[in-house]
Amino acid sequence: MELTNPSVIREIRKKFGFDFKKAYGQNFLTSASVLEDICRAASGADGILEIGPGFGTLTAALAGSFKKVAAIEVDNRLPEVLAYTLSEFDNVEIISGDCMKMDIRGVIQDCFGDMTVSVAANLPYYITTPVITMLLEGRLPLSKIVVMVQKEVAERLTASPGGKDYGAISVLCNYFTESSVASVVPASCFVPQPKVDSAVVSMTLREIPAASPVDERLFFRVVKAAFAQRRKTLLNCLSSGFGADKRQMELLLRSAGIDPSRRGETLSTKEFALISDSISGGSAVEK
Repeated sequence: MELTNPSVIREIRKKFGFDFKKAYGQNFLTSASVLEDICRAASGADGILEIGPGFGTLTAALAGSFKKVAAIEVDNRLPEVLAYTLSEFDNVEIISGDCMKMDIRGVIQDCFGDMTVSVAANLPYYITTPVITMLLEGRLPLSKIVVMVQKEVAERLTASPGGKDYGAISVLCNYFTESSVASVVPASCFVPQPKVDSAVVSMTLREIPAASPVDERLFFRVVKAAFAQRRKTLLNCLSSGFGADKRQMELLLRSAGIDPSRRGETLSTKEFALISDSISGGSAVEK
């Protein structure tokens, strides 16, 4: 079944009386070359955990390239459709439910056992950050995370210090992964066609994080506070975020070797760790 063919998609919709739900951000891929890009980016693992299989277009491509695919689908109308579109594959398992409410570690163990596992997903805008945060902060046994997201989101996920796209999610991704944009996907490659282009982001999980803060929870609190008010200096952002006296915060920043007048978007992951460690060892700061 040629699931990238728009006419086939129309036939499936008609057969099952399926209407796209805007609330689920349903845009189905129609480009075989993009499927190849995603499979190539996810290579190296035995199994793939897919989030949001839709009609099974990417699922089918993954099933032909990996030993096992487990696909989580939140739309309870789709398992019946997927049973039809993926009937030729015996290495695909469909799991109904919301990935944000599941024990993903348990799902990985139950579905893949001792296999090496990567994640592949075509993520709608509204769940991109929550899903990626959940996957990374959960320290799941994953090799890679390969996601197709809106192009502007991809730029934020892979941004380096100093640019307008660099933010808290950039630091999170850099802390846990080595990330890059694998390919750009025009809006014309989807049905229905979205208003913006997308991009495939490949994240390879680091064996150890990019920095070694004494208190990781405090580290991420520092990152969040630093970007809470982007136009303000670190001194103002962190004093506000930690309820600290400005003079005390200035001393803590200087002891970390950081100019208090800098802004969050100029700091590397390791510099955030230096600030976190300084605050951790300081006094008169609400930790």
